[in-house]
Amino acid sequence: MKRLEMKQWICAAIWLLVAASCGSNGKKAEINAEGPKPALMWFDAEANFARFSHKDSIDFYLKKIKSLGFTHAVVDVRPITGEVLYDSQLAPRMEEWQGAHRDNFDYLGYFIEQGHKLGLEVHASLNVFCAGHNYFDRGLVYSGHPEWASMVYNPERGIIPITEEKHKYGAMINPLNEEYRTHILGVLKELVGKYPKLDGLMLDRVRYDGISADFSPLSREQFEAYIGQKVTHFPEDILTWEKGENGRFIPVFGPLMLQWLEWRTKTITEFMALARKEVKSVREDISFGTYTGAWYPSYYEVGVNFASKMYDPHQDYPQWATPNYKNYGYAELLDFYATGNYYTDITIEEYKKSNNLVWNETDSQAQQGTWYCVEGSCQHLREILKGCPFMGGILVDQFYDHPEKLTATIAENLKDADGLMVFDIVHIITKNLWAEVEEGMKQGGNL
Repeated sequence: MKRLEMKQWICAAIWLLVAASCGSNGKKAEINAEGPKPALMWFDAEANFARFSHKDSIDFYLKKIKSLGFTHAVVDVRPITGEVLYDSQLAPRMEEWQGAHRDNFDYLGYFIEQGHKLGLEVHASLNVFCAGHNYFDRGLVYSGHPEWASMVYNPERGIIPITEEKHKYGAMINPLNEEYRTHILGVLKELVGKYPKLDGLMLDRVRYDGISADFSPLSREQFEAYIGQKVTHFPEDILTWEKGENGRFIPVFGPLMLQWLEWRTKTITEFMALARKEVKSVREDISFGTYTGAWYPSYYEVGVNFASKMYDPHQDYPQWATPNYKNYGYAELLDFYATGNYYTDITIEEYKKSNNLVWNETDSQAQQGTWYCVEGSCQHLREILKGCPFMGGILVDQFYDHPEKLTATIAENLKDADGLMVFDIVHIITKNLWAEVEEGMKQGGNL
């Protein structure tokens, strides 16, 4: 064997040994170093409700994505309203969305049946800590459970329910609410039991809404128990707001903020461990996965530490990570991980020329640095995930005005990540971007 081939073989073997520790008790993403990488196409529940309410549309687009080198269909079955797209004993079924009604068939079951015929894996996506759509006043928090809604610290109005912040479309839930946790864990277990041929779960929004959440009496009580003292000035000892020159409010850390951030990420990681345990109790072989944003330097704002437990963020980000923060990395809990490389700059060289300010959905402030391009993000993700694989995600509607960059970001994610996640098929259909997708899949080696 030639020296270069031997070196490649050894590197691949080492990588597989390291990756085996990630989600080691379940079905892992199969990544062939010499073949096509996993490529996921996401089917959002609400945006695609009308189009995919008919079997022939499902047939057509599953064949379409298969022909372009995609390997997985991620089917959203619990949108942010908390309704579900299958018959459930625990949650209301979404029968209609904006005037469109679904034909009488098993939506997810049909995706699984037809996807498997084509050799596609089918994973179900569910929004976890969200149960209402604030634009339409629709969902579980609007139809019987207002107490589930997260309490957010608004800079001008103080602590209010998130349902009163109408500029936010998702009515997020307090992750500590035990009644809700029982509900959502029941939904996850019910789904896995109902569809024994389902390949995996892809959990979305397993997080806090943002840095302003959750400031409910329950959160205060449990945080005080965690630190072993009363918070004299709540929420000011944790967070205050200061208006910047541009009129936007900037978060200012109080003396207890770093402990608060540590406690929040502990809360999310412990829930992830519990969710994995409960799901695996029904089906050990089911893939347990999640989606998060890729912007780790600011993702502490939503209480999520998706890094490896072998990575210590305190060394790189002491401004928000305590020495104990590393104890709550959850990458090793996952069998499958997709992360949003939602950047319009593709390469590091391109970013250094533009030096763009990036404001992600979950951020309270704009961000800068080489993390905020696809190539740079993948390099940094390698460092914090310590060998655990990740699918690099793209947001198609970012490229409506520059479709050639859609091709570039698909190719770059396939090159630098362990696979690809495309959100969402509706954007490709609406703008007829199939040619750009096809070219990106070719350049990335999947087609």
